Amino acid sequence: MQGFLTGFTASLLALSLNAAPAFAHSMDEHAGHDMDGHAEHMAAQKAAVKQESASVTFADVPLLNQNGETVHLEQDLVADKIVLMGFIYTSCTTVCPVVSAIMKKTEKQLQANGGPEVQLVSISVDPLRDTPEQLRRYAQNYSAGDNWSWLTGKPQAITDTLKQLGAWSPDLKEHPALIMVGDGRTGKWTRFYGFADPNTLAAKIQEIQLSRVEYEAQHIAGNSGVQP
Repeated sequence: MQGFLTGFTASLLALSLNAAPAFAHSMDEHAGHDMDGHAEHMAAQKAAVKQESASVTFADVPLLNQNGETVHLEQDLVADKIVLMGFIYTSCTTVCPVVSAIMKKTEKQLQANGGPEVQLVSISVDPLRDTPEQLRRYAQNYSAGDNWSWLTGKPQAITDTLKQLGAWSPDLKEHPALIMVGDGRTGKWTRFYGFADPNTLAAKIQEIQLSRVEYEAQHIAGNSGVQP
């Protein structure tokens, strides 16, 4: 395993494996994902990291958070916030725990460096099995705070949500490692495919915050000469 993983990916794997056992697949479900295959898969995801800018739309459908509360993604969670969003399912033992660990590490890095507050959102791609209670237990593995919402819902609502975000896959076990960073004020998003470095994600979030500060400064300067 160590032959495939180095540095940041290995440390994230260690964190994710500590969180994953209670939600592991059965041996039959996880056939073909032995430890060597797991490592190869993760190393490939790390090597294949890429990013793309995107303008996304949100399906106006009701979802459920980990507390069983009905929420609408755009109105209640994105709004005008800076958002870090990932896609998981709780029985996954390969990609998903690492995606969640990356999100947690990015949040901790922002907090340590005095970065902006961020709304974290994790959306289950397996709504049939991921109930709010299951997501709440899973979230505890990542010490998720009040600013981290874990979402499930009716299968059609989740499908509509994922398709609008460009994150839908016909086979949940083949869904890509995907994390999105977005600005709810501008509607500008960046998709990160593969195991993105938390440093890269934190830098993108800080870039959004800087753009907001600069915009507000220009707006104030532009209005400074206007007489009432």
